[in-house]
Amino acid sequence: MQRELQLRIISGILMAAVVLVLTWFGGLPFRIMAVAIGLLIYYEWSTVTRLPDVDIQGNAWGWISVAVIGLNVLFGDDSHAVPLLLGAVVAAALLVIARKRSWWLPGGILYAGLSSIALAAIRGDSQPGFVAMLFVFAVVWGTDVLAYFTGRAIGGPKLAPRISPGKTWSGAVGGAVFGVLAGCAVIYAEFAVPGLWIIAIAFALSVCSQAGDLFESFVKRRFGVKDSSHLIPGHGGVMDRVDGLVFACFAAFLMGAAYAASGGAIDSVGAYLIGLSG
Repeated sequence: MQRELQLRIISGILMAAVVLVLTWFGGLPFRIMAVAIGLLIYYEWSTVTRLPDVDIQGNAWGWISVAVIGLNVLFGDDSHAVPLLLGAVVAAALLVIARKRSWWLPGGILYAGLSSIALAAIRGDSQPGFVAMLFVFAVVWGTDVLAYFTGRAIGGPKLAPRISPGKTWSGAVGGAVFGVLAGCAVIYAEFAVPGLWIIAIAFALSVCSQAGDLFESFVKRRFGVKDSSHLIPGHGGVMDRVDGLVFACFAAFLMGAAYAASGGAIDSVGAYLIGLSG
């Protein structure tokens, strides 16, 4: 057990270092990471939900869809990202209806494709995007780490015993509090005093992060697997590590999209988030 914990800590530090370096560089290096995360998520999603066994052709469509979305993230027009994603999901849904196959196919395309799109949209190519991405990381990582330790220290009623028996309400509350504090610390370093809206956004992202964790636990429990894969020593799979992050990114991305749809002018999702704190 001690060796497994050491391996987990070492792997976690190395992953965080790589992610932060690529976030610093931004641009193509970060987008490559975002696309790689999307592709790995689809690989694990399709494996866990057994798509290659129940729908080989549908799974092939899933791979093509996520790859095309990834190529657009890397080299295409950002305004085409969401239409491409929605088109791929609708086409997959029509395949499922026509052939009476697994609904996990369109779900996987949406989950993996939106992961790449949202990450790239938040980081963008600007300084506000860099700060916004650090803000999201701080909220998610603060929530994840402190929810674990707070839950173990205090215990109490279970949050969702049928989905994830180890999670408690005390851990959820403690994780949210520390997630908000961690996010505000990032904003404080950039803007001196976080605004009330950024506190509300940090709380919302913390809640979404925990919802993402529960969602992945639900999927794994539904198919009777412990880890999404064994790609990361000591941690399981990519989905096991980014489940909370991608849900928080989904929420941040949708906030920016809703603001733009209402007539607001924004250069990037990251600039929108940081603009609320400045």
